[in-house]
Amino acid sequence: MALNLERSLPSDLRERWPKMPSGESEKAVFLCNCKAVDLSDEIMINMLEAYGIPCIRDYPGNGSFGKVVLGMSGQGTDIYVPESRLEEARSLLTAEAEEPES
Repeated sequence: MALNLERSLPSDLRERWPKMPSGESEKAVFLCNCKAVDLSDEIMINMLEAYGIPCIRDYPGNGSFGKVVLGMSGQGTDIYVPESRLEEARSLLTAEAEEPES
């Protein structure tokens, strides 16, 4: 599933989003849906951003209303990344945490 980037993106995200050779923004593709109850959406987005992968959060259904009124979307948060970075993002999310050496 792809997200339409025609709607306005924040300027900082628009600058970091990869461009195609034609100069258009690369397609945003669905990475996952996170439930916001345990802040996993925020943690995931911050991790992706730390690795230089820009991402868009979208609240499905009437989720943006729930986000404003309740502080969280009842249907969770859909996270989208640039198509060229999808496999890298999936790898980061499934990687095992490394234990620090003593």
